[in-house]
Amino acid sequence: MISLAFAFCCMKFFFKEGYKTFTAANGFQALKIVETENPRLVILDMKIPGMDGLEILKRIKTEKPSVKVIIMTAYGELDVIKEAIHNGALTYFAKPFDINDVLEAVKKEMPLHKHSI
Repeated sequence: MISLAFAFCCMKFFFKEGYKTFTAANGFQALKIVETENPRLVILDMKIPGMDGLEILKRIKTEKPSVKVIIMTAYGELDVIKEAIHNGALTYFAKPFDINDVLEAVKKEMPLHKHSI
């Protein structure tokens, strides 16, 4: 599981890159954020407290099929990865991962168009 402190560090990292970010402490908060904020992409820890990550993924893809989902999971959870991809996850990152690799995946799915003056 990813700690809230690490989640906030990731949130700050992506915010500095130009992305609007949200952090959820549990699965119920994650679903509420998806419902109210309509994100284009979710980075989902499969071991989020309060709800199974696969259940969250299935609910996101059922309720908001256009939302893209990247999952994070523990190394070696091949069955979870396979099921997540089958249920609509774009890709996965096994922990520990390099945050820059995640950023590249996000940029691929949600490129920012920065304008220079």
